[in-house]
Amino acid sequence: MKRIFLESTTGFLVSVLAYTALFYLNNWLTSYISYGLGVNWVYLPAGLRLFLTLIFGLPGALGIALASFLISYLGEFPHELTTCIGVGLISGFAPYLARIFVLSNLKISPDLGNLSLPKLAMCTLIYAALSAGLHQWWFAVRGLDQTGSINHFFVMLIGDVLGTILLVGLIKGGLDLLKPSKLA
Repeated sequence: MKRIFLESTTGFLVSVLAYTALFYLNNWLTSYISYGLGVNWVYLPAGLRLFLTLIFGLPGALGIALASFLISYLGEFPHELTTCIGVGLISGFAPYLARIFVLSNLKISPDLGNLSLPKLAMCTLIYAALSAGLHQWWFAVRGLDQTGSINHFFVMLIGDVLGTILLVGLIKGGLDLLKPSKLA
């Protein structure tokens, strides 16, 4: 029981800190190509959201939800508690819902041992569509200016897919650099 609590707490804290750090790094790197409120042409944290929920499950989703709520409330979004809670919940639970869907329908094992490139691509597309759709629906429901359109949906979808591909590429490249050289 103590081990489960420790693992859950670790997953939650890693998710809060990693998502927050990558959000602000992404914001700094891509602020000049932002499409609108909460919509970026390249969104690296999308890939992190997917991986944190695939790896940590519910604690990852809760960590992302808390971080996203705080980022929204303290950032560019209107300081409306309901709006920012919704943004946080969608940010954390869209990838978690995608996780549930892909684990059961794409036959991915919970330890991700059989996660292949085609399965990862499907995970990315399912998650990006779900996330972009729910975010833009919520922005429209809340009446946020210049949000909630089909154009915002497609840009967010593209940004989430590109961000995930770039993040996966950076992680893969980093792991390749850590491998011992075969020439030595």
